Amino acid sequence: MFGMDTLAFPILLLVVMYFVMIRPQMKRQKEHKTMVDALAKGDEVATAGGLIGKVTRLGDTYLGVEIASGVEVQLQRSAVVQVLPRGTMK
Repeated sequence: MFGMDTLAFPILLLVVMYFVMIRPQMKRQKEHKTMVDALAKGDEVATAGGLIGKVTRLGDTYLGVEIASGVEVQLQRSAVVQVLPRGTMK
């Protein structure tokens, strides 16, 4: 009938997929959430859409980003992909 060798391969495959695909993705999600939660006024950020700007307003789910002098857009916090070093926009 069924032996341990028959079940060993699918179980081994699931364990390998967890360590190769699922675990690293969970780590990246946690790091992104930490970065987004730590945003502050004055931070220079890059968004998923390619915009670069300075954070001017913070809300629970949205933030205001000044992309040019006098031009401010409202974005979802999750759209921020990177916090840039200060002075990048100059």
